[in-house]
Amino acid sequence: MLCTAVLLLSGLAHAAPADIPRPPELERDVQFWIRVYSQVTTREGLLHDGRNLAVVYKTLQFEPDIDRSERREQIDAQRDYYSTLLRSLADGSAAADDAEANRVRALFGNEASPARFVLAADEVRFQLGQSDRFREGLSRSGLWGGHIAEVLAAAGLPPEIAALPHVESSFDASAYSKVGAAGLWQFMRSTGRRFLRIDDAVDERMDPYRATEAAAQLLDFNYRLLGSWPLALTAYNHGAAGMRRARDAMQTDDIVAIVRSYSSPSFGFASRNFYVSFLAALEIDRQPERYFGAIDRHKQMRLAEVTVPAYVPVAALERVLKVERTSLRQVNPALLPTVWRGQRLVPEGYRLRLPAEVSAITTEQLAARLAPNEQFVAQPRGNKPARPKVKP
Repeated sequence: MLCTAVLLLSGLAHAAPADIPRPPELERDVQFWIRVYSQVTTREGLLHDGRNLAVVYKTLQFEPDIDRSERREQIDAQRDYYSTLLRSLADGSAAADDAEANRVRALFGNEASPARFVLAADEVRFQLGQSDRFREGLSRSGLWGGHIAEVLAAAGLPPEIAALPHVESSFDASAYSKVGAAGLWQFMRSTGRRFLRIDDAVDERMDPYRATEAAAQLLDFNYRLLGSWPLALTAYNHGAAGMRRARDAMQTDDIVAIVRSYSSPSFGFASRNFYVSFLAALEIDRQPERYFGAIDRHKQMRLAEVTVPAYVPVAALERVLKVERTSLRQVNPALLPTVWRGQRLVPEGYRLRLPAEVSAITTEQLAARLAPNEQFVAQPRGNKPARPKVKP
């Protein structure tokens, strides 16, 4: 298997990876994300300072049936309130007996100053809670945890990286982001195409197994380029080239210095907080009972695979495997709706995952069952032409 071979070879370069450091200077940020992931649900959120995450102005709570626009109005109203309050602290117009103004002033501790309040007034930020999603992700992580651990070990990557899908997708293999990232590891199309098949028949970003192998290759590349796991992990969000620019501009690979002091229009809140949010996810993943009590993890999925010997319609696979299309579709999420509707063929070389009831079938047996004189329909425009016959 080419992908596995690449991973094994790449792992030889750093078979004893450095630990994932947790700098004490970033602890307040880590604790903020632990709170977001374990204490605040998606029906709540934190209004906070964009730089000092220890400064949380208020926890907002929403009705279960609230629509997005109404929730946004409530958030904007509260953000405006605290921005105005901060400006009153900056210019000295806040009343001496204003309890809320005094509480907010105290939140800043030794950072409190007119200049700091001016900056804070423009950086009042809202963070939606994630605790219910995180708990669900802990349960889902059991489905693929074994495969992720094996891939990371084969590549010589730190085992702690297995917690990264908590940050990316809450271990939801069908997740799509509003910017177009997809799957368990949230690959964008442009990045995914470096490691995965993405076309009008297949999107391997949606396959948690193939996507895991691709994520390991990407992280391996990031580490080789940047030489630091904090930078390599941050590059998963910000891009390797962007983190190299940050390192060169700051003339250091110290993640604390970069997170606190590097300035770039593209290095926003998400990039600055990616590493600390990962550390928070790792903390919870290591001891979930401390934060959530007992967790019922889903059973690990161990499914056999066969290589499809030619371009074939999914109906032919249904027929020769004697399995329903719905069962095939459930375990092959990388095949797009165009395939299941019969508009595209299952590609030659595709690694077809088999439902449990036909898991004993081998690649050779599949080819034999697809009969030497089996005739297939012409490949729809956009893919390679199908072979007219399948040889056993």
